[in-house]
Parts: sequence; C-alpha cells; structure tokens
Amino acid sequence: MKHLSPTQAWTWLQAERQAREARGEAPPLFVDVRMEIESLYVGRPPGVENIPWYEYPDLTPDPARFARAVEAEAGDKARPILLICRSGKRTLDAGRALEAAGFTDVSHVVNGFEGELNEHFKRSSVNGWRFEGLPWEQM
Repeated sequence: MKHLSPTQAWTWLQAERQAREARGEAPPLFVDVRMEIESLYVGRPPGVENIPWYEYPDLTPDPARFARAVEAEAGDKARPILLICRSGKRTLDAGRALEAAGFTDVSHVVNGFEGELNEHFKRSSVNGWRFEGLPWEQM
C-alpha cells in the first residue's frame, strides 16, 4: 500500500485521472471509508465514493463485505484505489483488507480528511485534507 500525504494524493489523483482517461481506462476509484453520516456532514473531497469500512449501529468492520463492495464499484482489482478516512487509521486496515482480497494498486491518504487531534482535541488544525486547503464539499 502506498502512503500519500493529502497534497500528494490530490496531485496523483488528478494526474492519474488524465492519463487513464487519455488511454480509455477507468480513472482511479477514490473511496471514503468513513460512515456515510461522517462523509455527508463533516465534508468530503469531490468525486469520492462512500464505501464504509464499518457502519452504525454495529461499528464492526467486515473486511470481506468491504472488499466485495469496492470490487463491485471498481469493476477490476487492478484499478487504482485511493482510500481516505477521518485521520488515516481506518484506511490502513481497509487497504490491507483490499490487498488481501487481491487488489494490486491501493493507496491511502495519510492523516485523512480531518487529521490528527491538536492539544485542544480539535481536528483540521494540525494536518489532513482540509488543513492543507484541498477541495472539499459538505452537505
């Protein structure tokens, strides 16, 4: 699994989209592994697909279910997959599950969408997608 900073991930995603579309290939699949409510209300990068690693009320990962859902969306285990979550921790487990299921090109966004907590227990103030000023949307 590749570990990309938010800025590296955004730059890579744009370049890969262009290159793959020029070759007639599907662009990378950008997957938000957070619960749907997190993705909708906290915010998310544009063009991301929400495929939760776990969901309320169980809050228990099901790696096989997750891998099947990603495969259904990707259509091909060789398609590049970029994962994002709140802080970059869930994507590590989700990425390992995808690799174990046979996905060959998995990357994740280090520090995720909101980043690490600061000394006042607040996010988006130390690192992460929003902290780096990258595009995002909120419902």
